[in-house]
Amino acid sequence: MENPGEPVDPARKTWMSLLATAPGARLLQLWQAYGGQPDFNWLRPPEIGGVMVRGRMGGTGAPFNLGEMTVTRCSVVLNDGTVGHGYVQGRDKPRAQAAAVIDALMQTSAAPAVRRAILEPLTTARQASRQDRAAKAAATKVEFFTMVRGED
Repeated sequence: MENPGEPVDPARKTWMSLLATAPGARLLQLWQAYGGQPDFNWLRPPEIGGVMVRGRMGGTGAPFNLGEMTVTRCSVVLNDGTVGHGYVQGRDKPRAQAAAVIDALMQTSAAPAVRRAILEPLTTARQASRQDRAAKAAATKVEFFTMVRGED
């Protein structure tokens, strides 16, 4: 959670969102292939819990509680003092750990290598998935038109 006085880094929000929503198997595969796993200490070991998901609807956008969702979170600190956090949907401790360490590495000089090896392939896969979903939706699109009947 952000502290109210701290500025929000839009790039960090983007990569944390990508790590949180990436398919677990693919994230762990890329993380293993990266091979540059640093030493770290736990600030918060992976733990499973629940969060309340809220939605908005209606003309006023009034919030309502949609339901609960299971999440796994953890926090790490690298040997140089850089802190990383990982929050992922579901019960996946290895994925949360990988997300936290990747978050920490993205704040260090290793960021370009991590971006090339992990974030760019995840981004490409996400874009391909969105395009595929959009193409499937477009194929079911129905266009309605009205013909003039000629009566005056």
